[in-house]
Amino acid sequence: MKTLVIIPSRLSASRLPGKPLLKINGLSIISHVYKKAQEADIGEVFVAAEDQEIVEDVRKNGGEAILTNKHHKTGTDRIYEALEKLGRTDIELVMNLQGDEPLMNVEDIQNLNSQMIKTRHDLGTLAAKINDNKIFENHNIVKVITEQSLDHSKFPKALSFMRKLDKEINEAYHHLGIYCYNVEILKRIVSFKQSQNEIKNKLEQLRALDNNININVALAKSSPIGVDTEEDFIAIKKLMEYNSQ
Repeated sequence: MKTLVIIPSRLSASRLPGKPLLKINGLSIISHVYKKAQEADIGEVFVAAEDQEIVEDVRKNGGEAILTNKHHKTGTDRIYEALEKLGRTDIELVMNLQGDEPLMNVEDIQNLNSQMIKTRHDLGTLAAKINDNKIFENHNIVKVITEQSLDHSKFPKALSFMRKLDKEINEAYHHLGIYCYNVEILKRIVSFKQSQNEIKNKLEQLRALDNNININVALAKSSPIGVDTEEDFIAIKKLMEYNSQ
């Protein structure tokens, strides 16, 4: 099965405007994510951006980017437009790697792709074990509850995704910003209106669950933080600068 990686990106993020072009070690966050996707070597990589500045930055750093409409409500809708613009009929899987995940583990990306090829499920994602109570309390970090406990041999269905955990939930995982769709399922998801659940929780994956599309979850080796806030950016910048010394 042939996979295409598309990274959605925009400058107008509400919590940290301009974040795709913030620099770490002289390279923008979006270009760091692009390089991660390239390292995974599972297929061609494109950035789908609503801003010309992002397109130019990615191209300047040797990547490929597509300018998309500014009116998309979610990254899923944006990557579908990019897929249509590319006009590729040979693609069976689309990997949506969020543009604010520069610390995503390359092996985890590869593992999600292999699980999707092996199982032929409709839609897959990754989650990691939570070892830090701050993650449970942080509403910027999305959690997922699965049908079975996660281990590296399983790929169970997600029951629900949330930002805020109820006290009685005792087994939840840190949901990572990555999805892998069967192309036909991606088409179906973007044909649905945003669900009330999705709008209320600001979680685009709920549109799939609300329309009876299963999301299977693979266990990730690492639990990277995405860049949601100024604090996240400072923490990730320190870590990446330290690791590059």
